[in-house]
Amino acid sequence: MNLSFIWHMHQPDYRDESGIVQMPWVFLHAIKDYYDMPWMLERHSGLKSTFNITPPLIRQLKLYYDNPQNSDKFFNLWLREISSLNMAEYSWMIKICKSSTYDTVVSKMPSYDVLYKKESYTHQEFFDLEVLFVLSWCGVYLRTNSEIVKEMLQKGKDFIYEDKLSLLHELTHFVRGIFDYYVELRDRDIISISTTPLNHPILPLLLDMNSAKVANPSTNIPKHPISLKDDALLQIERAKELFEDTFGFQPDGFWPAEGAVDENSVALLSECGIKWIATDQEILFRSINSRDKANLYKPYDYNNMCIAFRDHELSDLIGFTYRFWEPKLAAKNFTSLLSSINDSHSDATVFIILDGENAWEFYDNNAFDFFDALYTNLGSTPWLKTLHMQDVYGLDKKRLNRLAAGSWIHGEFNTWVGHKEKTRGWELIFVTKRDYEHHKESLDEATKAKITEHFLASECSDWFWWYGDDHFTEFGLEFDTLFRSHLIAIYNLMKIAPPLDLFEPIIQNRSSVDFWLKPKSYISPDIDGRHGSFFEWIGSGVVYENRTSSTMDIPKGPVNKIFYGQDDECIYFAFDTDIEMMKRCKILRLIIDPIGFNEEIDIDFTTQKQYCRKNGGIVFEVAFEDWLEIKIDASSIESQKLDFRFELSSGDAVIQTLPSFGELEIDMENDFSDRWFV
Repeated sequence: MNLSFIWHMHQPDYRDESGIVQMPWVFLHAIKDYYDMPWMLERHSGLKSTFNITPPLIRQLKLYYDNPQNSDKFFNLWLREISSLNMAEYSWMIKICKSSTYDTVVSKMPSYDVLYKKESYTHQEFFDLEVLFVLSWCGVYLRTNSEIVKEMLQKGKDFIYEDKLSLLHELTHFVRGIFDYYVELRDRDIISISTTPLNHPILPLLLDMNSAKVANPSTNIPKHPISLKDDALLQIERAKELFEDTFGFQPDGFWPAEGAVDENSVALLSECGIKWIATDQEILFRSINSRDKANLYKPYDYNNMCIAFRDHELSDLIGFTYRFWEPKLAAKNFTSLLSSINDSHSDATVFIILDGENAWEFYDNNAFDFFDALYTNLGSTPWLKTLHMQDVYGLDKKRLNRLAAGSWIHGEFNTWVGHKEKTRGWELIFVTKRDYEHHKESLDEATKAKITEHFLASECSDWFWWYGDDHFTEFGLEFDTLFRSHLIAIYNLMKIAPPLDLFEPIIQNRSSVDFWLKPKSYISPDIDGRHGSFFEWIGSGVVYENRTSSTMDIPKGPVNKIFYGQDDECIYFAFDTDIEMMKRCKILRLIIDPIGFNEEIDIDFTTQKQYCRKNGGIVFEVAFEDWLEIKIDASSIESQKLDFRFELSSGDAVIQTLPSFGELEIDMENDFSDRWFV
C-alpha cells in the first residue's frame, strides 16, 4: 500500500497596517516546527512526505532574517529596558510569556515553572521569564545542536542582556536557512512542496457566498453578498508568484485553505495551472453519495484535477489522540490500523493530512519520540511505501464526476460563516468593497494597489475562525483588531472617515469561562442515568465541549457537555451526549493520574442500564439512559489532587478524548469556601 503525508504549515498574517508583526507565532513555530518536521523525516532513510507552506508564513518568516526587533512588536519590547515599558506593554509581555503549554513545556523547565506561577516579578525575574519563554519554543533540533541554546537552558536563570542578543542572533541565523533546507530535501526527492492561496481565504465563499448554503442549507449568510471572484483569482496568482520567488519553481499543487472546495473554485485553480489539490473524506462521501471507506483509498480525477482525500480518523489520531499515548505504543497502533486497511485493500493509497505545527507542543518532547517511533515502524514495514504528492500525481486515478461543496470541518463552511460574529465580519468586507467601488476611479494606481493588499488580507480564513463560539483563544481581541484594521486602512487610503462600526469590536469580551465553569459547591447526585433533575447538579463544574478548541479544530464526538463535582467521599461525572452517536460507543477508558489508574469501562447498555463494579481497586457506578453518569468512590484513593481523562471508543477507534483541552483536575481537599454562592 501507499501512504502519503501532507503537513500543512500555516500562520495568519499578524502584520498591522504599518507592517509590524503583532504576535510572534511565526518566529516561534519556525524555531520549533518548520525545521524540525522535515528534519525528523530526513533522519529515516527512504521516507517521503509533502509540506504545504502558506504565503502568510513565507512573507512573515522573511521579516526575521535580520533585526527582527524592527518588524515584530514582541521582540521590540523583548529587547527594551524593562523600566521603559508602560503598564499595557508590561502586561502584554507577561500574557505572551505565560502562553506556553504548561504540562508538556513549562513543567519540564524548573526555572520557567517557578516564574510561570508567580503573579508579580522583580526586574531580574521578569527578564528571566522573557528569555525562558523564547527558549521554551526551541525545538529538539536546536536543543540538540545549538551550543548557545543548550548553555542557556542549562543556565536557567540570572540572564543578562548579552544573553538575549546572543540567543536572538543564533535563532535569526537558524530561521534564515529553513526554506533552503526544504529546497534541498525536494532536490533529493524526499519531499514535495505545495502552497495555498495568498491569504489563506475560503475560495468558495469568495466566489459565491451561497456555496455555504449548498453545503449546509441551514447556514445563515450575510444579506446582499457580492462575489469577490477578482480577489479569488489574485489570491491564487500572487501565491504562485511568491512561491516561485521563494523556492525557485512554480507550484503545481495546492492545499485549498481549510480543505475548502467546490466545483467553481477547483475550476479556477485548474485555469491557473494547478494540477493537484487535497481535501477531506467528507467531501468525497458527499460527492459519491456513499460513506464506504473502500472508496477513500485512491487518488481521484475531477475534470483533470488530481484530488487526494484525507482519512479523517487516522489524521485526527495523530493530531489529537496520540499525544496522550506512550510514543511507541501510538506508533504501533497507527501501523496496525494501516495493516488492517492493507489486508482489505493491498493497492490502497492512504492520505494523512493535518496541521504540521500546532499539535506538537501538546506532545512530550515536541512529538520527537512519537515521530521517531512512527517513522522507524513505517521504514521497516515491507508492504508499505511512502509517497509525496508528486509521486501520487503519477498514479492511476479514479474518475470523479461530481464534487460536493464543503471543507475539512464537517464537510461545510460554518466555521467561517453563519454565526452572527462571522457574518458580521463578511458584511463589513462587503460594505467596504462597495464603498471602494464608488470611489476607486478617483484613486491613483499606487493607492489602489495598497487597498487591494488590505482587501486580500481581510479575506483570511483565520479571522473568521476565531469569531463565534466554536473556537477560543486568549488573543481573540487581538485577531479582531487586526481584521478590522485592514478595513480601516482602506478608508484611510481613500481619505474617507471610516464608519464607526469598524472601531467597535466584533468579539464581545470572552474568556475560558465561556467553555469551562469551575465547581462552586459539593454535589451528591443520584446515579441513575436520567437527566431528570437539574437541581442535583447545581454547583457542579461544566465543560462545554461544543465550545472548546484552539488553533486546531478538535473533532466533535458524542459528548457536548461534561458536568463534574464531588462530595466528601465520591467524585461524580455526567456526560450530556448525542444519544445516537453515544449508542455506537462501547468502551469508555478512564485515566486517573497521578495514581496510574487506566481501565476500560463497559458502556454497552443494550442489556443493562446501570451497574456497579470494582476495577483497579476503585469502586465505581455507571448508568446510562438519556445521559451517562459515573460515580467514583474516592475513599480508597490516597492522592488528594487527581487529574481525570476519558477516551470514548467505537470499534478500534478512539472517537473522542475528554476533556478536549487535556485533563480535569479535582482537589479532594477543596471545601469551596472561596466559591459560595446564593
